[in-house]
Amino acid sequence: MSSNHDRDDTVQRLSRVDTGKLPADGGKQYNRLIFEKSPYLLQHAENPMDWYPWGEEAFTRARVEDKPVFLSIGYSTCHWCHVMEKESFESKQVAKFINRHFISIKVDREERPDIDSTYMNVCQIMTGSGGWPLNLVLTPEKKPFFAGTFIPREPRGGMIGLIQIMEKINDLWKTERDKLLHTGDELTVALNTMHNEPATKHPLKDSVLRKAFAEFHSSFDYRNAGFGHAPKFPTPHNLSLLLRLGRRFDEKQAQAMVLQTLQAMRLGGIYDQVGFGIHRYSVDDRWLVPHFEKMLYDQALTVLACLDAYQASADDFFAQTAREILSYVTRDLADPQGAFYCGEDADSEGAEGTFYLWTPREVEQALGADLAKVFCRSFDVTEGGNFEGKSIPHLKEDVAALAKRVKADEGELAELLEQARQKLFEVREQRVRPHRDDKVLTGWNGLAIAALARAGAILDDRKLLDQAETAARFIFNKLRAPNGRLLRRWRLGDASIPAFLEDYAYLTWGLIELYQAGFDSWALEEALTLSRQIEELFSDNQGGYFDTGSDAETILSRGRSMQDGALPSAHSVTACNLLRLGRITADSAMEERASNLIAARLDHLESYPQAFAQWLTALDLALGPAQEVVLAAEDKGTPPAELLQVVRRRFLPNTQLLWNRPGDKKLATLTPLTAGKTALKGNPAAYLCRNRSCQAPVTSAEELEKLLDKEPCG
Repeated sequence: MSSNHDRDDTVQRLSRVDTGKLPADGGKQYNRLIFEKSPYLLQHAENPMDWYPWGEEAFTRARVEDKPVFLSIGYSTCHWCHVMEKESFESKQVAKFINRHFISIKVDREERPDIDSTYMNVCQIMTGSGGWPLNLVLTPEKKPFFAGTFIPREPRGGMIGLIQIMEKINDLWKTERDKLLHTGDELTVALNTMHNEPATKHPLKDSVLRKAFAEFHSSFDYRNAGFGHAPKFPTPHNLSLLLRLGRRFDEKQAQAMVLQTLQAMRLGGIYDQVGFGIHRYSVDDRWLVPHFEKMLYDQALTVLACLDAYQASADDFFAQTAREILSYVTRDLADPQGAFYCGEDADSEGAEGTFYLWTPREVEQALGADLAKVFCRSFDVTEGGNFEGKSIPHLKEDVAALAKRVKADEGELAELLEQARQKLFEVREQRVRPHRDDKVLTGWNGLAIAALARAGAILDDRKLLDQAETAARFIFNKLRAPNGRLLRRWRLGDASIPAFLEDYAYLTWGLIELYQAGFDSWALEEALTLSRQIEELFSDNQGGYFDTGSDAETILSRGRSMQDGALPSAHSVTACNLLRLGRITADSAMEERASNLIAARLDHLESYPQAFAQWLTALDLALGPAQEVVLAAEDKGTPPAELLQVVRRRFLPNTQLLWNRPGDKKLATLTPLTAGKTALKGNPAAYLCRNRSCQAPVTSAEELEKLLDKEPCG
């Protein structure tokens, strides 16, 4: 496979193969991955490697033939996964040796986060680091005794080659197997100990939040924004947390760090200046050179952070950034039926970033000399380039500052740059696109639903809200089994894999945002149903949760992915969901479960606050003060606009919003908060409740503003 265009064509071509006519092993042309739906697995279906998908068939054969298992984990938009495939898995020499001495399994980490998380923990225990591709060797009982990430085919750069590693492991399997089995046993014990360590509950306290702010403050990069050194990841939930800490402690610097970071990201090369959307991360500390893949979850989480920043600052720059990112998501990641795909690759035409790079000559050909000069000067497109001889467009300053520096009219300059961007976008659409992973994941769609719904509400954009609802309906129509159990993955009409806690938690988050954006009690009802299923499927019966359901396969142990990394932990999101749903429905038991969940992690939150940002958001929410606003009006069609906007234009992260729509009998069964809260003498009214005590209703925007302005911050 020479390029991502080839990969895309390969996946689509193999998706159309009539597999009913093939033998069970795929025949001479394919391996067993030809029967899979995952784009990543299909990319490897024509390898000479005798790949199996994860399943008992492979491990049974390993036991029968007394062979170790070579397990390789990656995903379809992973640059180094492609490199390893081209170097090693397409090699007949490599395949011949591995096929003779090992049973080989390929796993799409996005389909099976349980497998990935289990063996990534192993890799980190054994090597101190991790990443993808992730490669391990297991016993036929799934116990690991070797782990590593990218492995070149031949030795280079101080790295041993794959063939040499596999030859050595094969020798050890024959001569010193007891040592390998002992290693596997020890690692399995270590995993179970890690996932079942006793938790000591501590009283919730805001000193943990103060320490978190201090650590973020000390690691802030005042020159380039962001935190720490290269590589820099967006990690938007860190930024959303900081806005909450700034509000709670009246720390102006917290908001300043967030706004500076979001602006640096938006202006930098990590942001697609021509087609919008944010790339995976910046390899440097200036946000200039990205790793070019685009993931759905990064888009969604960044939109949520931008909306928080917009509410906190009233600066339309952040609202516009949210709109742009969502325009990318709905244009390039949308399935025709309304759900959203996983993401796009970093590579195209056989190289990283090709789709996104420009030379001054290319810009001039697209724009003409005069407009090209303006664009190249503004976006730093130069003859020498800033990435392998070409340029990643980026802005060193915003348009207002740029216009002032070059003594141009800001409005005219902005209009010229937008004209140039649109023309370049049209030209770029003729290029070979990066591969797009077109599977639909329940959890990641939950995050997209949350972002679209909140944006629809805050930006007063009904189309975005409709897109959120369409995506949610898709999930429940296509990814829910007849017994009500959620499924993880859908592609080309096929839904499969029992959903994980991550899927339940993220989708519940999306439904909470969907309810508070559109006030359809269906969304609230479904969020409560999912929360009950979480207790049934994932509870450890001690107040905590496992990543996998009790009805699903256990990989060595039922893991608990607690840290908030590129994605927030499903456990911390569940804590936030329980708090919000508990307050919306006046269910103190839900709030108590959330508080106990947080209390059991408080030691970790205090020791490593930057690794637990979403947990700290849950702590901030639990500490309150909490408040609910119930709107009431005689009009059944829409909630009272003036009162609604008073709430939505403010940054009120601990506030839950309800609308007592006349005749909404379902809502009355879901929450007692709306009982008796009606319009006053025909006038729309707002009821503000704090700490389970409701104040007298008000009917004007001015009165509601005064009530909200009196809210204590922490």
